[in-house]
Amino acid sequence: MAHRILVVDDEPHIRDVICFALERAGMAPTTARNGTEAMMAFHRGHIDLVVLDIGMPEMDGLEVCRQIRRTSGLPILFLSARDEEIDRVLGLEIGGDDYVTKPFSPRELVARVKAILKRSGNGSGADARGTMVAVGELTLDRAGRTVTFGGTAIAATALEFSILDALLSRPEMVFSREQLMEAAYGAGIHVADRTIDSHIRNIRAKFSAAGAVGVIATVHGVGFKLGGDLGRKA
Repeated sequence: MAHRILVVDDEPHIRDVICFALERAGMAPTTARNGTEAMMAFHRGHIDLVVLDIGMPEMDGLEVCRQIRRTSGLPILFLSARDEEIDRVLGLEIGGDDYVTKPFSPRELVARVKAILKRSGNGSGADARGTMVAVGELTLDRAGRTVTFGGTAIAATALEFSILDALLSRPEMVFSREQLMEAAYGAGIHVADRTIDSHIRNIRAKFSAAGAVGVIATVHGVGFKLGGDLGRKA
């Protein structure tokens, strides 16, 4: 079955370009012209990923993301005409999975959509590794796409899940930002260092809210590794 992609943008030409590229890639796009229509489509369900423009009138893309994230981990790819770092970081910190700026390459956008779908469990290809991995009280279920700490569920986005998967797979290894980028996005897709930092902050905040501290340790000058004390909550 073709992946169902909701394309949300107030510019008809942009919607047409994105939909054409997605259709050529074998996906099934549907569109929304504004945030209100986007939320209506979200509540109807049957969506695998949202391509979401930030700069829309009335309800902008950031607010749409906030509302979706209250109840769902549905993958979200932000789209914006502005390449300001504050927009990119804010979008990721409120729960976006990736960020593409206008003007964009339709081929790159499709590649990023495919990468997110693969990491969210909706892409093609099965994971040949074991479905469960655990360190201390932290458990990750690849088949169910769930993360728990001490029995408490952690709502991770697709890319946050992939970062945690990489860290748990080799708990003694220090990962550079480049290695975590490849684990999260796949080879051949470039993202800024601050993008990975934003995802790390989000992961830490979610675990902290669940009473878990020190899940990811920073190794200054190198990168990140799994924390050393995962046997208890704070």
